[in-house]
Amino acid sequence: MALSKEAKDRLEKRMKCLGILEEEIIEKFILGSGSGGQKINKTSSCVYLKHIPTGLEIKCQQDRSRELNRYHARQELCEKIEERVLQEKSEKQQKIEKIRRQKRRRSRKAQEKVLTTKKKRSDLKSLRKNLDVP
Repeated sequence: MALSKEAKDRLEKRMKCLGILEEEIIEKFILGSGSGGQKINKTSSCVYLKHIPTGLEIKCQQDRSRELNRYHARQELCEKIEERVLQEKSEKQQKIEKIRRQKRRRSRKAQEKVLTTKKKRSDLKSLRKNLDVP
């Protein structure tokens, strides 16, 4: 899949707004890893970027295409620099933290509270049972 001219222009404009120059970026192509068999092991489609002023390093291997990986890597670099500049967490980072909070273990006090409410509910339901009276 080829990259559209508009997408390239948007990325260039974003990089320009953030003050990222192509001269400040070290770009290397390295062998990818993971599933894909012989093709992935022979081609250097994984993109490595290093932004010299900030020291940020990014590796990208989202697609098979080197051109698309270059685009995605630059987008990721822009996101990280934007995050540093604005001191705000990106939407992606917020989603990751939300999932982390959801997966986090409950505290002992919270677990006890849940168990007591369950017990009360169970007792309430047990009162509804039909008692077989002969």
